Amino acid sequence: MRAAVQDKQGAAVRLLPSLKGATGPLIGLIVLCLFLTFATDKFLSVRNFLNVLDQITVLGVMAVGMTFVILIGGIDLAVGSVMALAMMVLGYLHVVAGVPMWLAIPLALAAAALNGLIAGLLITRFNVPAFIATLAMMSITRGLANMVTDGQQIIGFPAWFNMMAIVRFGGFLTLTVAVMIVVFIVGLLYQRYRHGGRVLYAVGGNAEVARLAGIDVQRATVLVYVVCSFLAGLSGMVLAARLDSVQPSSGVSYELDAIAAVVIGGTSLSGGTGGIGGTIIGVLIIGVLRNGLNLLSVSPFMQQVIIGAVIVLAVTAETYRKRK
Repeated sequence: MRAAVQDKQGAAVRLLPSLKGATGPLIGLIVLCLFLTFATDKFLSVRNFLNVLDQITVLGVMAVGMTFVILIGGIDLAVGSVMALAMMVLGYLHVVAGVPMWLAIPLALAAAALNGLIAGLLITRFNVPAFIATLAMMSITRGLANMVTDGQQIIGFPAWFNMMAIVRFGGFLTLTVAVMIVVFIVGLLYQRYRHGGRVLYAVGGNAEVARLAGIDVQRATVLVYVVCSFLAGLSGMVLAARLDSVQPSSGVSYELDAIAAVVIGGTSLSGGTGGIGGTIIGVLIIGVLRNGLNLLSVSPFMQQVIIGAVIVLAVTAETYRKRK
């Protein structure tokens, strides 16, 4: 019996690295929820909780991919544009070209992943800094998204597609929220239990040491950017289902939100520390904060100021923790 208890404790401990550095954000999330509970009587309800989950689906899926990129010490500024491109490819293929949804969705995701492949090759094969490579891809991808339909919106998706973001199965979760939860779980399990997950920390900690240890750093880097872009495309599918339409202007500044969620969750911008567990908390903090500010009738402009201040506090806390 003692062995069984120890096994359970060991399993719990093995998951803790995902939350390493996220203790502060977790406390902050709890304090934020307590404050909003007393500040407005509309916050603490099942309906509002489900509303928060609906609001964070797009950011949640995208932030998982961004976590992997930041863990290796990289950055991806193109995810918002990649999301828009995937949405426009989906709309063009299904509505304009008549391609069935079961084929249009994988093709749209493939287009998104291709962006990550190109960015990864620019970084690894041509030694272009990640910031510059993804900044260039952000511009190229946004331009392509506008070129697909000459900047026009596309509507006309099947009813079941929009229902994925509306119908609550069992009166609780929509399919889009379920997609986010599955991405969270897969990301957590991969990060902790797969060799590739441990490689992320090795590359982020010291790429040269990782290379000398036999790790194919270039291959790992390319794969991470492909996965990040794929998840950005998947977040585009989620947003398209919610809006029941696609437009090339979608995803503007989403890369900043994704980076903010990762950093607020305790993942270091220099790489090597943090994880999906912290990112989940970071996504929840942003979602709860925006929801609470809306309930308190705070203007959208002031909301940007407040969220920016939270990011500054998170980065400052990380710097202070490193110095200690």
